[in-house]
Amino acid sequence: ATSIAQTDEDFICVTLDWWPTNKCDYDQCPWGQAGLFNLDLKNKILEKAVKAFNPLRIRVGGSLQDQVVYNVRNNIENCQPFQKQDKDFLFGFSIGCLDMKRWDELNEFFNQTRAKVTFGLNALIGRKESETEKTLWVGDCYSHNARDLMSYTISKGYKIDSYELGNELCGVGVSAKIEAKQYAKDMATLKNLVKEMYPNPKTQPKVLGPGGFYDKKWFDTFLDASGHDVIDGVTHHIYNLGPGNNPDVVHRVQDPFFLTQIAQTFKDVSNAIDKFAPWSGAWVSESGGAYNSGGQLVSYTFAFGFWYLDQLGMTSVYNHKVYCRQALTGGNYALLNTTTFIPNPDYYGALLWHKVMGSKVVSVTHKGSLYLRVYSHCAKKEPGISFVFINLSKNTSFEIDLFRDLNLNGGSSSFLFKGHKEREEYHLTPKDGNILSSVVLLNGTPLELSDSLEIPELKPKLVDGLKPISIAAHSIAFVTIRDFNAPACS
Repeated sequence: ATSIAQTDEDFICVTLDWWPTNKCDYDQCPWGQAGLFNLDLKNKILEKAVKAFNPLRIRVGGSLQDQVVYNVRNNIENCQPFQKQDKDFLFGFSIGCLDMKRWDELNEFFNQTRAKVTFGLNALIGRKESETEKTLWVGDCYSHNARDLMSYTISKGYKIDSYELGNELCGVGVSAKIEAKQYAKDMATLKNLVKEMYPNPKTQPKVLGPGGFYDKKWFDTFLDASGHDVIDGVTHHIYNLGPGNNPDVVHRVQDPFFLTQIAQTFKDVSNAIDKFAPWSGAWVSESGGAYNSGGQLVSYTFAFGFWYLDQLGMTSVYNHKVYCRQALTGGNYALLNTTTFIPNPDYYGALLWHKVMGSKVVSVTHKGSLYLRVYSHCAKKEPGISFVFINLSKNTSFEIDLFRDLNLNGGSSSFLFKGHKEREEYHLTPKDGNILSSVVLLNGTPLELSDSLEIPELKPKLVDGLKPISIAAHSIAFVTIRDFNAPACS
């Protein structure tokens, strides 16, 4: 009868990260040339992969963003990318310097691909580490460098959709942390700066933060202290699968009990926003699943889609806003292969979600196995509703009948959905039934680039609307029903 939540039109989001080639974990260095200083922005597959979303939100950020300075006035001597350091620097890397030539190249790419850009600003400039508490950084954030970057960006006509401040500095932090009230003060400073630099409310970038892991006490204090209408998006990160070398990752992505645990975090963040910042929205601005560059043998395979699409479903129900997949390229959790830019299985799952799932979320329940996960939205292109079915079971396939549940709004439950039109179905399965394959089949056909390196067109198969929906073991299916007339979608 009514929608239970609302997502952005550009709900799917990716991160372009700063990590250099020599970012290594567990005796491997999976980032290659994918970092922002090295990425080949002229690569045609990369360009087409971004364009296919029309638009795709790209977040520029990551662990090293609080060590990036912007060489706007050419006053930084020896402006260099990150250098490996043994001590005295966060994450073992020096300060990195972004030259305006590279910023121009990045913006040319964003413009060419029609991307929506969220830029993560350095939140540690001007601060110093506390003499009494390790990893705590104190003092006010120095905003002159951010102002210079905004001024240059505006003068060039580059569009920034939103600015995020800091990366993983909230709660106990990761490599550094900032106290909640101080962070709130910094956000207010950033908001004032954005209002000054972008006086037109219609084109004013949003202000996002804190971009880290949810911690109830810290988030409550931060949101309470930040003041009215300062924060437009409350951003948090999800890495619930453990470290990238954890042998349990492949089991966790198939375990419905494990997958459901993170729902509490989504609920908690939404509750905090409802209480302290109701004008804002909850955004997941980074989620790589397994931390330290992703699950070594899992994150670039079909299996990771179970986790990824289930998280998308839960996020749309509870957090209502943007969900950001960790890396477009780079690391094991990249949507595109770091060296060839050929899409990994998750890329097609993300693209299908963007293609068929609209922004209104509707309630859906089923009486079957816990290993069948299901989410439903109004269809992206009206009319009708779309589902995503995720079958985590290795051995069990499911036959699904659809009913409109009139008990939910006091009507008779005898109404059976009749299905006069053909359904549109997209079934994703792994090559040879191996969920650790990096090749995905759509309705039985491998998804591969064309000879001219075009992203393959995602075409549904049309199925008699009166037949049950069949979901194979270890598969993912997107289904759109055009003659299911939910009042929520009209």
